[in-house]
Amino acid sequence: MAINVVVHGVLGRMGQQVLDAVTTDPGLTPVGAADGFASESTIALPDGSGHIPLSRSLQDVLGDANVVVDFSSAEGAVSVIRTATTNGVNVVVGTTGLSDANVEEAERLASENNVGVIIAPNFAVGAVLMIHLAKLASPFFDYADLTEMHHEAKIDSPSGTALAIAKAAVGGKGGSFVSPKSEKELVEGARGGVYDGVNIHSARMPGRVAHHELTFGTLGQTLTIRHDSVNRESFMPGVVMAIKEVVNRKGLTVGLDKIMGL
Repeated sequence: MAINVVVHGVLGRMGQQVLDAVTTDPGLTPVGAADGFASESTIALPDGSGHIPLSRSLQDVLGDANVVVDFSSAEGAVSVIRTATTNGVNVVVGTTGLSDANVEEAERLASENNVGVIIAPNFAVGAVLMIHLAKLASPFFDYADLTEMHHEAKIDSPSGTALAIAKAAVGGKGGSFVSPKSEKELVEGARGGVYDGVNIHSARMPGRVAHHELTFGTLGQTLTIRHDSVNRESFMPGVVMAIKEVVNRKGLTVGLDKIMGL
């Protein structure tokens, strides 16, 4: 039986990509879409097979949905989690910028309503593997620099994936890295932001999708781990994987790694 899916944030670039992935996967059926900027009552499916309801209000298009997929904003994602879970609908969130309090609320709502919620900072399988490798390698190094590059319209800096990489590295090491301070900082902030000794540098410009490069250093050597998403299609296998898993998984799951068995 196909899983009925509603896409929230459907008019955004990621939302459009999700709608296309849901439409083309034989195990999924798009049944509705929502977006705060919606001006029409329907939206055409990418394969030309018809239209589905579109609304500014998620509540209006839930209908017989099994899963809501959200790629909007942190505020939008919190609203989606509240609305969907209280209506007994599972949720997959790809939006970044959620606070610890937001995640705690999602866990409570998922438990209270006996549904599944999956929150992932990145749905690219390679990026998830990079986070895992960062955790494995970190105990053997003293220094870490992380550079992340995204398109100019990305809302948050650093990216949610960059934070996940830094947290994995610190967690794997079991403590902070060494972050040398410059005697003279000729341009303020030149060393980037610092997360427990991991220096994080954020670049924003057109032509980028998502790029993360982590370099570890210790005496006489460095190790660099890099992942590049060259288009938004790179996230879709992970999104589809999460949609198919969330209907069988109650409670909150944070990170695609849990689904991948890492």
